[in-house]
Amino acid sequence: MLTTEVLRVAVEGDGDARVLTLDRAFQGLPDTAHGGSVLAAFDLVAGGGGRRRLDGRYLRRVPLGVPLRIHARPAADGCHLELLERDSVLVRGRVAPVSDDDRADDAAPPAGDAMDLPISRTCFACGMDNPLGLGLRLRADGDTVGGTWMPRPGFATAGGVVAPVALTTLLDEAAFWLGALATGEAGMTTELRVTLHGEAAAGTPITVAGARAAVRPRPDDPRYQDTAVTARDADGRLIASAAITFVAVRGAARKLVTGMLAVNSPAVLRFAFPAYTPGA
Repeated sequence: MLTTEVLRVAVEGDGDARVLTLDRAFQGLPDTAHGGSVLAAFDLVAGGGGRRRLDGRYLRRVPLGVPLRIHARPAADGCHLELLERDSVLVRGRVAPVSDDDRADDAAPPAGDAMDLPISRTCFACGMDNPLGLGLRLRADGDTVGGTWMPRPGFATAGGVVAPVALTTLLDEAAFWLGALATGEAGMTTELRVTLHGEAAAGTPITVAGARAAVRPRPDDPRYQDTAVTARDADGRLIASAAITFVAVRGAARKLVTGMLAVNSPAVLRFAFPAYTPGA
C-alpha cells in the first residue's frame, strides 16, 4: 500500500468524532509517532493546499496504533487543531495559508566526505526495514546537516507531486540531528513550524539542509535548540522550509545507541553521541 494512502485511512470520521490512528510505520523514536507524520495528518484534516504554514506544538508523546481524537476548528487565521488521548492534549497545531516570497535561511549540502548519521531499522524517516518509510540517509560535516532524497513511489500524490508527509518528515529529521549534534544528546522536536512554498514532481530529488552554526540555544533553557532547515528540488527551487525546536533529554541517547549498534558502525554513533558510545 502507498504511504500516502496509509496516512489517509488513518483519519476516520468527521467533526468532533474524527479519530486518528497512526500506523506503526510512522514511528520516530521507539513507540512514538514521528513529528513530521503528525503534522502531515493535521494538514490532511485541514484540507491544506497552496502555499501554507503548518504549525505543531508537541506537548506529550504521540502513541502509535491507538485511536486518538483529533479536533479541527476553522478560524479567520487558519484551521486550529488538537490531538488528544482521552482528555489529554498531545499536540496543538494550526494550518494557514501564507503569502510567500520564497525566501528562507539557507545552507549548502554537506561536503562529499561528510560523516553518515545514524539510521535505525524501523524509523519512518531513516528505518532500513520500514517499507513505508522514506529510507532517508543524512550526513553531517562541520558546517551542515543534510542529504539528497529520491522520492519513493509511495510518496507520490494523485497529482504526481511529492506528498506533504515526505517534506514535513525530511525537515523534522534534519532538525533532530542538528539539535542532537549541538548537544551531544538525543531528545525530540517539540515545536514545528513548516512552510510549504511549492510542489516538487514525484521523480525529482529533494535536498534538505540546515546550518549547524545557525542552531541557537534558548537563553532561558539551553536544552531547547532552535534550528532552521530548507528543502529544495533539483533546480534549486525552494519547496519547503522550517523553524523547528529540538529539546535535549539527558541520557536518552544511551538507550538509543544500544539499539542502533546493530545497524551502525561505532564510528558513526561516536560522531553523533560521543558520551554514550563504547570506545568514546
